[in-house]
Amino acid sequence: VQLQASGGGLVQAGGSLKLSCTASGRTFSTYGMAWFRQAPGKEREFVARIAWNNISTNYADSVKGRFTISRDNAKNTVYLQMNSLTSEDTAIYFCAAFSRLRPWSDSLRRADGMDYWGTGTQVTVSS
Repeated sequence: VQLQASGGGLVQAGGSLKLSCTASGRTFSTYGMAWFRQAPGKEREFVARIAWNNISTNYADSVKGRFTISRDNAKNTVYLQMNSLTSEDTAIYFCAAFSRLRPWSDSLRRADGMDYWGTGTQVTVSS
């Protein structure tokens, strides 16, 4: 699975941005998808994930209520709608895919719980 993230940019605090991640291949619908982010000098951190069947989602506490993850299996694309952005959201955002065979647990909040990684897209929030 090859993943390509897009949609990043510069936005003012309080604004919104929608990220997209498009996958190649015909097996997209068999993978759960996740977003992680990495700010300068910090470790990569979990943001959100969505199950392969679109039934379950999970969010980091820092983005809950502001970010929404969704997917369109017909378009091989996962989205991250980000609202009420703050400077703390400034980071490179990465999409990732994980096998549907992995248990739906906190292990999917770790980078080593992912099977494939995509390119990153820079999000910068100005205050």
